[in-house]
Amino acid sequence: MEERPREKLILKGKEFLSNRELISIILKTGTKKLNVNDISLMIIDKYDMSDLKDISVNDLVKIDGIGTIKAITLIAAIELGKRIYMMEPTIYKKLCTPEEIFINTKYLFNGLKQEHFYCLYFNSKQELIGKKLLFIGTVNNSVTHPREVFREAYRLSAYSIVCIHNHPSNDITPSKEDIVFTNSLVQIGKIQGIPLIDHIIIGDSKYYSFYENNMFK
Repeated sequence: MEERPREKLILKGKEFLSNRELISIILKTGTKKLNVNDISLMIIDKYDMSDLKDISVNDLVKIDGIGTIKAITLIAAIELGKRIYMMEPTIYKKLCTPEEIFINTKYLFNGLKQEHFYCLYFNSKQELIGKKLLFIGTVNNSVTHPREVFREAYRLSAYSIVCIHNHPSNDITPSKEDIVFTNSLVQIGKIQGIPLIDHIIIGDSKYYSFYENNMFK
């Protein structure tokens, strides 16, 4: 049992599988005349592993036992592996002041005629690890529920939160609703251990920061 490719992967780990066994897992099955191990071996005999990265469907279907579906499946697996290998490590941007946050997020609101409410999520180094659009409102108001704000924070294991939304009128003065909602988030953040550290209102080329204006209670 432990010598079957799938079982071997589970019992021993992927590192213990040969190239033939890995290909066999991807192809899944053989044909009436050839089992999947035989087909995998023919692929390896015909092509060097380095050649497989550029192989085509037409190349593969010339091999006995390889139809279009198997060829597509193998090529998709190879392409996915290439993309994962070529991915660059995630680099988070550190945003330490309301001005830096404004400069780096104001593009989200260009030309909008309705209020859009985003939450930005930060790690303990004040690096932006995620952002989410939580609500699109009317021309003069947006409403979202605090649970939506903190649900994403839990998912990202965020350390702190900044809310940001636009006023299409370009009057960045916080409304009564903005103030009430912000204060509720501040209190919930204290209870949840994920503080709201600012709420920023965006105009065309200016912003209002609750933190800079000492509006937190």
